[in-house]
Amino acid sequence: MQSLFSNEGRTRLDELVGPYMLCAFDFDGTLAPIVPHPEQVRLPDSILQRLTALADYAPIAVITGRSIADISARLGFVPDFTVGNHGMEGVPGWEESTAEHAQVSAGWRMQLEQMLREPASDPAILLEDKRYSLSLHYRQARDPARTASWLEQVFCRLSPVPRVVAGKYVFNLLPEDGCHKGNALERLMQICDARSALYAGDDVTDEDVFRLHRRDVLSVRIEPSPNSDAEFFLPQPDDMVWLLDELAGRLRAFGARRRQRGAVAGNRVA
Repeated sequence: MQSLFSNEGRTRLDELVGPYMLCAFDFDGTLAPIVPHPEQVRLPDSILQRLTALADYAPIAVITGRSIADISARLGFVPDFTVGNHGMEGVPGWEESTAEHAQVSAGWRMQLEQMLREPASDPAILLEDKRYSLSLHYRQARDPARTASWLEQVFCRLSPVPRVVAGKYVFNLLPEDGCHKGNALERLMQICDARSALYAGDDVTDEDVFRLHRRDVLSVRIEPSPNSDAEFFLPQPDDMVWLLDELAGRLRAFGARRRQRGAVAGNRVA
């Protein structure tokens, strides 16, 4: 993994940034800063202004672990694609799978509500129902390490057994059916006939994009990590301002504005 500020990083930007490019981003920790209480997150004005400017030159996708209902109220603008639940909600053409995810998630919730009443549970565990997936937050637990270990044992008792993706004091429970941020990005590229894409993210679920290793996808992680499959990194979250300015400036240099705002192959997810 190299810095996007390096010569190699700038060369990759030269290769990929151009007409028919899709610009896609995670939300928490990427477009918006991580905060102690996730319900308080909003898109900073500095990022909102730059995304709005970038949208004049390229389709924009926000691919987040939040539900669409949750994220839509936090953006301040309507991207061409809003994809929630780590890629399981909002991808055009995946509606049948999405309905199946809702049924599985509802079953897990019923099981977990019983398990979270067990004596070994910590009352500070927060079960977040995102309809198509579940998240269990334990940042406020008395002993986070012990709570994490207990939750991992609980997940093995669920039926069907979920795909568990650990985050920062959170476990995400996802169906084991292959729907994730990586193939969601690939589907969006097909829909808008993208010749290239950039994806920026900061968390474990973003690795599903980073592991694609496609030459036409530039993957950028916020902050370096020795275990990440991202091609490049930005040293800190504030560097997203530079990246958005760089993308808009390079696309503007091509001298052609994109077709009518929001008209991406006849699809738009609000």
